[in-house]
Amino acid sequence: MLFDTHVHLNAEQFDEDLEEVISRAREAGVENMVVVGFDRPTINRAMELIEQYEFLYASIGWHPVDAIDMKDEDLAWIEELSSHPKVVAIGEMGLDYHWDKSPKDVQKEVFRKQIHLAKKVKLPIIIHNRDATQDIVDILREEGAEEVGGIMHCFSGSPEIAQECVDMNFYISLGGPVTFKNAKKPKEVAKEIPLEKLLIETDCPYLAPHPNRGKRNEPAYVKLVAEQIAELKEVSLKEVENITTENAKKLFNIN
Repeated sequence: MLFDTHVHLNAEQFDEDLEEVISRAREAGVENMVVVGFDRPTINRAMELIEQYEFLYASIGWHPVDAIDMKDEDLAWIEELSSHPKVVAIGEMGLDYHWDKSPKDVQKEVFRKQIHLAKKVKLPIIIHNRDATQDIVDILREEGAEEVGGIMHCFSGSPEIAQECVDMNFYISLGGPVTFKNAKKPKEVAKEIPLEKLLIETDCPYLAPHPNRGKRNEPAYVKLVAEQIAELKEVSLKEVENITTENAKKLFNIN
């Protein structure tokens, strides 16, 4: 069985055929998925979906690109929703220096506030990082984020940075890019980081794995990620499936 730790089934790209997408995921052996909400509309939709499907869980937080839009009442709302038994993490949160909608100092402040919240409600965190690796690692360390741990989502850094994150109680999650021919770093990370510290994800509808690159991604394709990791690690697909699923359930406290 597979566990896709990061899906956006709450995105409008799935409005037309959500049932079919979920059905294909189940046929591919995807046992559980975490739907990630990162602003008011996507959090609301994530909460609807976890009520509708028993095998879906939610992570709720505020995306760094939109940090400038987050008000104190949004954070209070996230805290309130976090008591739902199927909300298993806070995020995605972090830093994104690729887009310049939100100033860096605002992003950092919103990031820190969400780490404080996660520690308060005792939930792991899901980290979004784009072109901001050192600042993210520094903030996680300064804020004592290892107390709750979490996931370096769609990790694209070096094996050395991955190990630093593992040492801070974080799992490294690999998605579609590990299957890309030219993706040297994710492949190195897959080889070097122990399976006990890896998770798999699609980040659908984004970042579809080879041979679907450029198309809409969906949870069924998480199997392609698992297959690539098995090949790189020279272990069976079953071992990758079992251990990454066990890792996810342990992190999210799902029995």
